[in-house]
Amino acid sequence: MDRRITELVNLTKVKFGLDNYYLERHGLSRNVNIFNETIYTLSMEWFPNAVTVPEDDDSNPEGAAVIDINVNTRKFESVIFTMGKTYATNGVTFATSDRNDIIKWIEQETGLTYGKQFQLYKEEEERLLFNECMDGTAVSPSGSIEIKLDKEDRLTLFSVFGQFPSKEIVKDEEYTLSIENVEHLAKEQLKLVEFPSFDKEKLFPVYAVEEVYVTNENKSIIPFEFIVDVRSYLKIDEVISWDEPINTPFKRKEIKCLEEVTVDQAFTSEPSPDSFPITKEEKEKSQLTVQEMLRKEYPEDTGQWILKTLHREKGYIHAILRMSKQDSHVFQRKLVIMIDPKTLQAVNYMDNKPMLEIFDEFMPAEEVTITREAAYEKIKDRFEMEPYYVYDFESKQYVLCGKIDCEYGVNGSNEEIVALDDL
Repeated sequence: MDRRITELVNLTKVKFGLDNYYLERHGLSRNVNIFNETIYTLSMEWFPNAVTVPEDDDSNPEGAAVIDINVNTRKFESVIFTMGKTYATNGVTFATSDRNDIIKWIEQETGLTYGKQFQLYKEEEERLLFNECMDGTAVSPSGSIEIKLDKEDRLTLFSVFGQFPSKEIVKDEEYTLSIENVEHLAKEQLKLVEFPSFDKEKLFPVYAVEEVYVTNENKSIIPFEFIVDVRSYLKIDEVISWDEPINTPFKRKEIKCLEEVTVDQAFTSEPSPDSFPITKEEKEKSQLTVQEMLRKEYPEDTGQWILKTLHREKGYIHAILRMSKQDSHVFQRKLVIMIDPKTLQAVNYMDNKPMLEIFDEFMPAEEVTITREAAYEKIKDRFEMEPYYVYDFESKQYVLCGKIDCEYGVNGSNEEIVALDDL
């Protein structure tokens, strides 16, 4: 084992009191965060000495410790004791399950400040859940911190997920938005969609709000779907059309998901290929490749697909496509085409059509008897706008926004107000 890995292994063993454990497996991985930084992680699986595991069993026994550490910052990303059972001695224990003691420990471990960069979201017995914030204002994409203890107040789970940005990349401005001064935008977000009820196996026509962020500065829209994907992307927004289909079938190739990462790459912080911008040549050839693949697999669909974005992921270029004419279902058709960056040829794709076909068996939605304008008047007082710091991929900074949302909708067939969570 490389001495640098050994050092991190020993650090982990002491930190979490793993004298009664042995290191069963370990490995390196990397990913690219939204700031386009390459993060290297050492993952370790520690097994309790007292527990014997069958040789052909790849699962972790009760009490095993699965621990991830950031190679470069030496900060722990995740600590999980399987099934909430720990055999640690002199590990992380709190004198009492006092919330303030736990918060101080999190601050020490993460370098974050409570109330400034994270805040308590939910408190349960032996479990605390925090979410990411910026001076108390929510952040999107959102991060979280979770802590679990056992009955003896010993740590059984600790995880940190998210970016937790520094002040330097946050645009400082005074929040001036209100639902009243963007009412025209709020009204536009009320859409008629068909919600599936899995209990009743039926579709319900409901006027509901499509979540969006409105920028505080110029009242422009940041679509929610781009934030959910949480990665740097190249915006395309081009309808793909053709005159003739291609009669030869598309041949799928196996996608290599696991990437081999060397110790030297990790400790020199070598940038991942996923962090490189998509070049003009790659963009142009990817667009032609997408068209060629559609001509083979979807020969009748000319003009029906929009190439929304391109981004790098796990060594491939991913092309994200949506239907140009959307139906009213809450879940929309989506196609992802994976392109080999070496040859710029499509190697595989994922279409969510099989998942959506489940709803073909549902009872169809009843006839709509209320207009969008009337539905808006019914629930406009229930619209919410909360301040959020949203990462803007174009300016590469967090900008202050208002998130337009509503927990309620209007049933289009009986005109009743319904809680969306009850559907």
